[in-house]
Amino acid sequence: MPIEPAATGRAPGRDAPTLDQVARVAGVSRATASRVVNGESRVSPAARSAVERAVVTLGYRPNRAARALATGRTGSIALIVPEPDERVLSDPFFAGTLNGLSSALVGTDVQLVLLLVRPGEATWRAIDYVRGGHVDGAVVASHRRRDVVDDHLLESRLPLVFIGRPATGTRGVQYVDVDNVEGGRIAAAHLLDRARRRIGTLAGPADMSAGVDRLLGWRQALRSGGQVDDAVEYGDFTPAGGAAAVERLLAVHPDVDAIFIASDLMASGALGYLASQGIAVPGQVAVVGYDDLGVAASTSPALTTVSSPVVEMARTAGRLLLEQMAGGSPLGDPVIFTPTLVERESS
Repeated sequence: MPIEPAATGRAPGRDAPTLDQVARVAGVSRATASRVVNGESRVSPAARSAVERAVVTLGYRPNRAARALATGRTGSIALIVPEPDERVLSDPFFAGTLNGLSSALVGTDVQLVLLLVRPGEATWRAIDYVRGGHVDGAVVASHRRRDVVDDHLLESRLPLVFIGRPATGTRGVQYVDVDNVEGGRIAAAHLLDRARRRIGTLAGPADMSAGVDRLLGWRQALRSGGQVDDAVEYGDFTPAGGAAAVERLLAVHPDVDAIFIASDLMASGALGYLASQGIAVPGQVAVVGYDDLGVAASTSPALTTVSSPVVEMARTAGRLLLEQMAGGSPLGDPVIFTPTLVERESS
């Protein structure tokens, strides 16, 4: 039967109840009350029930600093994003990541700390913060090859989960990802099905696993369809990067009649450039993006894209991290989500 809060009889502004008061009301020792409040298992069911009732009756709230000293736990986890502030504020991938990770913490006492790791001295401040015992675990998003953050976090033995396959390797790493090779493949296959004969791509950064894998899937589909796969330019997952990359692509390959673009933000910039040049989409050039995190439905024309379930990926990463922190269980296999194609007007 649920325990309903009882009136405490304390006037507003009076001192908050203490652990000693909880112990007296429950009829147990202070040590026993502390073990119950801190979630330890070495307590009899009767004592646990008495302490829990006393906590509700008194309106007791544990002091987080004192709990951290007693348990060695901070009650906090970090979301580490090794990207500049402007990327985090403008890219819906990070909004979806925050949304999913926050939802994984609902119903817990765990707080989320956001660490934006900029290049230079700030990188080492973030590493020192995490390794200094200020958080109990971390989720890492948007990592690149030769990323010192990844290397030092792995050395710290802190509970970790990565969103996206780490570019530095997967040995001893728990991660959640979408099958980006399959995503690139189904995007290119869709354009082949539309009888496009010269399909280019604006790939993501070559030092990120998402960029590498989406490009690989595009190549696999084109080769299976008997097309050449040399029409490639690289962007940085931003609208400006997409506009610049499509300009370079068309300057070298003016016969392109379809483009797979490795992110919707890049695709939005590319669509703007195509419109400025009087190139009709999809009449002259069909376009497929990647992500489907809100941008695709608002472009003109609305963007056909590959859906990447970022919110669910982040929620899963949070759940896996909490499991690691609770039991220190062995790392499981990576959790890989399946992408789907969302058809709109651009193709």
